Amino acid sequence: MGGPCSIQLYAESENEATYQAKSAMDEVYRLEAKYSRYRDDSIISKINQTSLDGESLQVDDETAGILNYANIVWHESDGLFDVTSGVLRKVWDFKSGCLPSQTNINKVLPLVGWDKLNWNNGLLAFPLAGIELDFGGIVKEYAADRAVEVCLQLGVQHGLVELGGDIRVIGPHPDDTPWMIGIRDSRAPEKAITKVPLMTGGLASSGDYERYMMVNGVRYSHLLNPCTGWPVKSLASVTVMADQCLIAGSATTIAMLKGDQGLDWLESLGLPYLAIDQNGVQHGGI
Repeated sequence: MGGPCSIQLYAESENEATYQAKSAMDEVYRLEAKYSRYRDDSIISKINQTSLDGESLQVDDETAGILNYANIVWHESDGLFDVTSGVLRKVWDFKSGCLPSQTNINKVLPLVGWDKLNWNNGLLAFPLAGIELDFGGIVKEYAADRAVEVCLQLGVQHGLVELGGDIRVIGPHPDDTPWMIGIRDSRAPEKAITKVPLMTGGLASSGDYERYMMVNGVRYSHLLNPCTGWPVKSLASVTVMADQCLIAGSATTIAMLKGDQGLDWLESLGLPYLAIDQNGVQHGGI
């Protein structure tokens, strides 16, 4: 899930809490196993192998729902949030400290583009062999929401699920006080720049501090424009609150990818947000 994960629950007994937490964790493990690109037996690996073979694949209902959501966010972001863009990792190594050549980027770009595959009623087809799907920008947030749904079904009324920094709250503390969530300082991520109260719903953050490299004094973040193959020049960080963690996470990523237009786009959403620009100035009212 890309970072530390935790589940905090209030329960009548330790045994009850253990059972509820384990049930939620099992749901997260299920989704990680199902959609991880690092596992040869995952749905994602099967999909990407189908692409290499130039064939089509009928997917299950849950995967179809995720693909439908991927289609929605691709349209809503004007093509910037693209689950096919993960293939760019083949030329971008942020641990190397070296920029890829434009020639190598150009070799990969033809394989990027949600509109280059055929998706219809659960049937996924790849007219261009070699296109890959990567749900890394969706499944973690979806898993947080699913873990909470499991807890709710088991009667949990107060708790919090955090998966790699993405949060979904089940309800406030039993005394009706909110969970206080720290927002990272984009230039000192080990510190919190502020804290925000969360009674219910989801909260997610994106920033250029998560994965990046400095080359000749210039910061290159992992947020890549799928049209150019190059990192976007964007806000330093964005945090969004929404009813679901999935929606909050998508909103933060899209705002970052929109660069100079990110703040206007966030305003148009009508969701509580906090954005920090490259000068450290805070925007929004979360």
